[in-house]
Amino acid sequence: MTPLDAAWLAAHPLPAPAADTNKNSRGRVLVAGGSETVPGALRLTGEAALRAGAGKLQLATVERVALHLGMFVPEAAIFPLSANEAGELGDDAGEALRGYLERCDALVLGPGMGAKAPAAAILKAVIAEPRAGLSLVIDAAPIAAAADLAAQIRAHRGHIVLTPHPGEMAKLMRCDPARAKEDPAGLVHEAARHFDAVVLLKGPETWIACPGEDVLRYPGGGPGLATGGSGDVLAGIIGGLLARGAAPRIAAAWGVWLHGEAGRRLAERVGPLGFLGRELVGEIPRLLAAIG
Repeated sequence: MTPLDAAWLAAHPLPAPAADTNKNSRGRVLVAGGSETVPGALRLTGEAALRAGAGKLQLATVERVALHLGMFVPEAAIFPLSANEAGELGDDAGEALRGYLERCDALVLGPGMGAKAPAAAILKAVIAEPRAGLSLVIDAAPIAAAADLAAQIRAHRGHIVLTPHPGEMAKLMRCDPARAKEDPAGLVHEAARHFDAVVLLKGPETWIACPGEDVLRYPGGGPGLATGGSGDVLAGIIGGLLARGAAPRIAAAWGVWLHGEAGRRLAERVGPLGFLGRELVGEIPRLLAAIG
């Protein structure tokens, strides 16, 4: 086990943008998910991706809220997707998303998706054909669906990041939920090997595993991060760093650190509890500047 701290980050820097960089070379992120019940999740994820340095943002969500989301995030292109009767993404959303993958360098799938979304069908369609240069973050509802798609995930050869909390990890690995508490390092290492992916186990402390590498441990950013929208922000940071060209393990580790340290700063300034998930986003550029 290796601590995820400033020394580790210094030894594993993010790719620096060239002097003549443009918005395409800084990376294109597609965030897909949301629902009529949680329409703002993609705003948090998308803004976090841009704050982490991505150049272009695309948001794909249920058609009845897509226009409103576009008004709230004018920097983004908006792709409307069909909805089911529960107000979640429809059964054909995965096939529609496949048509957008050529336009992005990183896909973040899952923020804002609920239990009544056809997560398995969507995930299966999206990961069916690995593409060179495309990395994915699988978050929220699709994580449980990933349990049945290990072979398809392994076909992406390490370019997928899975972001479960303990309950999602138990479903992903079909194990006793107590394992996430009793042996988090062992469990996350096993999951990374099983899926040939980067896996981070979120919680009061976060564990990050990648096949062939030491497990990283981040001690946590404080209890204030246990708030609605916080995980959406984390997924967006990782997606933005992937789009910039960071390797999946580097993007996951930096994303966890930036998210946690943003929580620490807000706890000092606002209070240990009560800051909002959307307030984390504004801390990201300052943290990048301070340690980059």
